[in-house]
Amino acid sequence: MVGLSLKQANKIRVKVLGLIRNQNQIFVCEGYDSVKQQTYYRALGGSIDFGEDSLSALQREFQEEIQAELTNIKYLGCVESIFTFEARQSHEILQVYSCDFADSKFYQVKELFFTELSADTPIKALWTDISSFKSGKLKLVPEGFCDFI
Repeated sequence: MVGLSLKQANKIRVKVLGLIRNQNQIFVCEGYDSVKQQTYYRALGGSIDFGEDSLSALQREFQEEIQAELTNIKYLGCVESIFTFEARQSHEILQVYSCDFADSKFYQVKELFFTELSADTPIKALWTDISSFKSGKLKLVPEGFCDFI
């Protein structure tokens, strides 16, 4: 979700993201590009497996990453993202859904850490003010994602 492996280079990846709001905040994970020396934020989600629809992938990714069930899931749209991360060009097609946590405990956490199946480094997920992204104070990726919030 946050980083890219070498074997993923030069391929278009199809992913899904879940936009979860809590009043004036959204739930995002924090990443860092060491080449750009830049922190960025992205909604949780991940890759859609071959033969899997995007809704099922969204539910699976949240279950795998933070053991969370989702409810009130609604399709918002699609974003195409061509970007550079860690000095490598990447290309993603992202299906975007709005959703809620089924368990209210997730609305109480300030931050939580999880590790992706394909990585060893813990990833921080947290609630962040929407105004920080809209003002440009914090970087929300992919470009165009702000249109959904």
